[in-house]
Amino acid sequence: MPAVRSVTDASFVDRVMLADGPVLVDFWAPWCRPCRTVSPVVEQFAARNQGRITVVKMNVDENRETAVSYGIKTIPTLMLFRGGREVASVVGALPKPALEARLRKML
Repeated sequence: MPAVRSVTDASFVDRVMLADGPVLVDFWAPWCRPCRTVSPVVEQFAARNQGRITVVKMNVDENRETAVSYGIKTIPTLMLFRGGREVASVVGALPKPALEARLRKML
């Protein structure tokens, strides 16, 4: 099973809001260069922490309803959910060491 899976407007509630453990959502779009920079760091984080955190990606172009409901205006945006509530976020692309540090704090 891949470390990072896709989520849609239709599956967001089941896969994120009702999840048993923490879920990191990567809001992105294929045309977004900063998103492509952040993506490998997020994927490595997900692979290293399988079983501790679920990591999903949401294409904001294809899933506008959820993106709008969470006020996503800048991508990439990473949001951490626990128990159906947003508890942390990272907006924009950070240098790899800074992003890795922020992700580690989310565990």
